[in-house]
Amino acid sequence: MACKPPATLYYVHDPMCSWCWGFAPVLAELLNRLPSGIQVRRLLGGLAVDTDEPMSRGMQDMLQQTWHRIEQKIPGIHFNFDFWTNCQPRRSTYPSCRAVIAARQQGEGFDAQMTKAIQRAYYEQARNPSDDETLIELAVETGLDEAQFRQDLYSTDTQQQLLDEIELARELFAESFPALVFQQGNSNWRVPVDHLDSAPMLEMIDMHYETD
Repeated sequence: MACKPPATLYYVHDPMCSWCWGFAPVLAELLNRLPSGIQVRRLLGGLAVDTDEPMSRGMQDMLQQTWHRIEQKIPGIHFNFDFWTNCQPRRSTYPSCRAVIAARQQGEGFDAQMTKAIQRAYYEQARNPSDDETLIELAVETGLDEAQFRQDLYSTDTQQQLLDEIELARELFAESFPALVFQQGNSNWRVPVDHLDSAPMLEMIDMHYETD
């Protein structure tokens, strides 16, 4: 009897993507209900490259409007708008993406933990994850070894891993976040993200999942 081809659900995200923050509760529900034979792989999509330039007023206004839309669309999701007055916003998410990869080096489970810590810092605590010092503080609060985290955060290997994940996300045609792609064997299916209900996503995955 032929073995079934391996199955993977790719979750493509950015820790500083506000729609990913809004998706977090339903994502947790989806992953909890996923058949045990499906591997989950988290990919960093990289929304915005490194920069020291302050974010433009137009971009700040657009993002604040997005936060308001998410609050209106998704019950229970809230943002701390003090961020926009307490911090110097920069359109730079690569540092937080590298922080997730650096955390992952100390254990696979730290990937999701660091992502959650960055999201809470940004959206609830009005702290700036574009700043390396904030990321190092979060690493310590998450229970990571600070010296190793610092080393991995700044390593060329971490930067290359980020670029590789961004490239893989593009190959999967996941260019907006959050994104879900189900892969089994040589076939890929884009799973439409539902921010309110895990059932439609689970049904689509089940429809394509070969179990025999």
